[in-house]
Amino acid sequence: MSLRRIPVLASILKAARRLYDWMLAFADKPNAPKALFWLSFAESSFFPLPPDPLLMAMGAGAPNRALRFAAITTVASVLGALVGYSIGAFLMDSVGTYLLDLYDSDRHTWGKIETWYASYGVLALLLAAVTPIPFKVFTIASGAMGLGFLPFVGACVLGRGSRFFLEGFLLRRFGEPIVKVLDKWFDFAAIIFVAMLVSGFMFIKYV
Repeated sequence: MSLRRIPVLASILKAARRLYDWMLAFADKPNAPKALFWLSFAESSFFPLPPDPLLMAMGAGAPNRALRFAAITTVASVLGALVGYSIGAFLMDSVGTYLLDLYDSDRHTWGKIETWYASYGVLALLLAAVTPIPFKVFTIASGAMGLGFLPFVGACVLGRGSRFFLEGFLLRRFGEPIVKVLDKWFDFAAIIFVAMLVSGFMFIKYV
């Protein structure tokens, strides 16, 4: 049975397809790098959606600039992470609590994050940097729990850089074939991406 015969999925996939087509066309726009920068910056401190779809769409549309886009994403993400760290260190009782409440990070969830930091330290942040686990929760937690500044920056650069530059290298090498594969299997790719995004939030709350 076609996925588009399920009404709710059909609506989601139709909207996702329009957004993906727009992002592909957007790759050649003069202000595309700025949009990628600010999305990456915001995602590391408060915005819920990751920059990967825009990075991949822009890199697939212009493979020769994929590594440049990856660099923009990495730098912006690390700078945004510094904002998240500052919120946790200096504004935890106001802005930090408000943002964590948005992601349903209740006291039980916060207690688990404290346990992870006590057990694994900077490795917990590194894991969040390279996986769908919400990165902004851990940048805020790093500041609130007093993670050393230099280890924090190092983990952000290593984790975010390895993630985005891997995507950049793949897009530079296989940009056009990736577009063809996504065009053919778009519905499944969109569902997998949404599932990964939701699973990251579920991991924070229940694992």
